[in-house]
Amino acid sequence: MSTHIRDFSREKIGPSLIVGLEGKMLTPDETKFLVRENIGGIILFKRNFESPRQLFELSSELRSLSKTKPDRKPFFISVDQEGGRVARFRAPFTEWPPMAAVGKIDSATVAFKVAQVMAIELAAVGVNLNFAPSVDIFTNPANTVIGDRALSTDAEAVAKLGSALVRGMMKGGVIPVAKHFPGHGNTLIDSHEELPVESKTLDELEACELEPFKRAFRARLDFVMSSHLSFPKIDVDWPVSLSEIFLKQILRDQLKYRGLVISDDLDMKALTKHRAKSDIAVRALQAGTNILLYCNEPDSPPIAIDAIEKAVHDGDLAEKILLDNAERINTVKRDAGLDLKPLAWSESEQLIGAASHKSLAAAVVAGSVPASLLA
Repeated sequence: MSTHIRDFSREKIGPSLIVGLEGKMLTPDETKFLVRENIGGIILFKRNFESPRQLFELSSELRSLSKTKPDRKPFFISVDQEGGRVARFRAPFTEWPPMAAVGKIDSATVAFKVAQVMAIELAAVGVNLNFAPSVDIFTNPANTVIGDRALSTDAEAVAKLGSALVRGMMKGGVIPVAKHFPGHGNTLIDSHEELPVESKTLDELEACELEPFKRAFRARLDFVMSSHLSFPKIDVDWPVSLSEIFLKQILRDQLKYRGLVISDDLDMKALTKHRAKSDIAVRALQAGTNILLYCNEPDSPPIAIDAIEKAVHDGDLAEKILLDNAERINTVKRDAGLDLKPLAWSESEQLIGAASHKSLAAAVVAGSVPASLLA
C-alpha cells in the first residue's frame, strides 16, 4: 500500500456529496456532520421550507458554516424547482406552470425570461443550484413520470427551449442542471420505485433524446444529472447512473461534455432494490459521477463515505478520482461566484413573488406573453 493511500483522509470525499436536511433549521448533529465530513452541498425540499425569510436565514447559516469546513468552500444550496408539480417552494414565491406551458408558446425568449425570473427568486433566498430544466422529450403519452414536466414531444423544440432555460437560469444567478441524461421521456416505470428498462439503441438515442443535451452543453452548462434507467442494448450490466459506457464513452468522449455529472438520488429504489448502498456509492464514482446525491435518508451519506474510504484504502477506487472531482467542483463554485456577498434581506424580500413575476407566470398560463413582460 502506497504512502499517499495511507495518508488519505475522509475530508477528500465530502465535496463529492450533496445531502438533504431533516427540517427547517440545522440540527446540532447535521452541523457537526457537514463540517466534519467536509460536505459539498445541500438539497432543500418542502420539509425545509416555511417562509422566504426562514430560507434566507438557513442559507445564511450554511454560508457561515461553510467557512468552518476543512476546505472552506461554499456549499451548493440546491432545490428541485421546475414549475408545475415539481416545485418545493410555493407561495409567496411566484408559482410557475409546468414547462409544457412554456413549450406551447414555443418562444426561446419566453423560456429564457421564465428561467431568469425563477432564478432571481431562488437566488434571493440563497439557493445557487437548481435541478432544472428537464430536457426530456415527451415521446410516450402514457409516461406520467415526466408528462407535463417536459417542454414538448419534439426534439428540436426541447433543444431550443431547454437551452434557453439553461441560459436564463444562469443569467438569474443560479446554476442550472439539465436532466435526466440520456432522456427519461419514454419510460412508464417510476425510478423512485423500480429500475425502468428501455429497448432503445444508441443510434435511436442519438436521433432524438440526446439532441436537447447537446444544445444545453453548447450553452456552457456546468451540470448534467444522470438517470436511473437501463438500456441493455447499450450497456447490458449497468444502469446509466452507474455506467462507464454512458458517463465516460458517450457523455465525455462522444458528446465532449466538460461539466459536472451528478447522480439522481442514489436512494431511489431503481438502484437500492438491486444493490447495496455501499456498492452504489463506490460504483457511481468509478463510472464517472462527480457528485453523489442523497435526498431523504440521513443514514445513507455516512454509509457512502465509509464505503468510499474503504474502497480507496483497498485499492478499489483511485484517490485521484476524488481529488479531481473536488478540483472540478471548486472551479464551478468559484466561477459561479458562490462565495460572493449575498443580497441583504431588505433587497431580497422585494424580489420574491414580485408583481411583474406573477404577471409573467399568468401570461404563460394564458398562452400569450406580451413584449412588455420580456423586457
